[in-house]
Amino acid sequence: MGVQPKPHRSGAVTGPAEQPAFRSGFACFAGRPNVGKSTLMNALVGSKVAITSSRPQTTRRAIRGIVHRSDAQLVIVDTPGLHRPRTLLGERLDSLVRSTLTEVDVIGFCVPAPDRIGPGDKYLAAELGAVKGTPVVAIVTKTDLAPPERIAAQLAAVADLGDWADIVPVSATSGFQLDVLADVLVGHLPPGRPLYPDGELTDAPEQVLVAELIREAALEGVRDELPHSIAVVVEEMGPRPGRGELTDVHALMYVERPSQKSIVIGARGARLKEVGTRAREQIEALLGTRVYHDLRVKVAKDWQRDPKQLRRLGFYD
Repeated sequence: MGVQPKPHRSGAVTGPAEQPAFRSGFACFAGRPNVGKSTLMNALVGSKVAITSSRPQTTRRAIRGIVHRSDAQLVIVDTPGLHRPRTLLGERLDSLVRSTLTEVDVIGFCVPAPDRIGPGDKYLAAELGAVKGTPVVAIVTKTDLAPPERIAAQLAAVADLGDWADIVPVSATSGFQLDVLADVLVGHLPPGRPLYPDGELTDAPEQVLVAELIREAALEGVRDELPHSIAVVVEEMGPRPGRGELTDVHALMYVERPSQKSIVIGARGARLKEVGTRAREQIEALLGTRVYHDLRVKVAKDWQRDPKQLRRLGFYD
């Protein structure tokens, strides 16, 4: 449909030759869990740098994706969805999001086109309205899943939630208005030099990305209560001596109870083998080598509520 964002400041800064200055800076996407933040970041970056899943609260770490343009470098910080924390892990993820909101140049507030505005959206809109000095762009996501009249109604509803710098409907799946969104976000960045080398798509260590790909594979097809209980740590990773075309990956998947371990492993190990196969394909695409994948499952009782275990799993204060 022909819905366009409302007018926004172009951000053009011209020199003696009337050429726009290069811009660089940080943006982050905020929203309820499962509103399409990670998928949107991947689409803008043009490569998969953050895992995605239909499960809410899939994102647990602030992963940076880097968009390279001739006139700008936009660094997008993918953050967990804001929600009411029920565990110590939830509290730390919530704290991560809030600290990120104060450190970026522009915030993207994501609301899916097919969903009615709910209490969570209203709560977050109020929270973002209280962030002083940082422009907030309202982004209506998943427009490919809604008819034009629904998108129009959602744009109006989102406009009523706050005083946004811009409102942009997009679809990460079809590519609808991704270029418009990129222009809008870049328009809110300050002039500056590139922050990362050309061609670099993320600053996340490979071991973190590999652990996330394993967790993404594990999330598919598991019971509703399991996603939040799964954590993955890559203990060792590197090329096999004498065989540079083969990378060894030794990883541990943690769950909170023995019953969960049984579910993840499956009958005669079938479920764990399926997870390993699915993850290996993604890891090989990431690393560009063949992968030998050693994946084991351990129980870390109630790790989401245990400060010591959270630190061991990489979730710091």
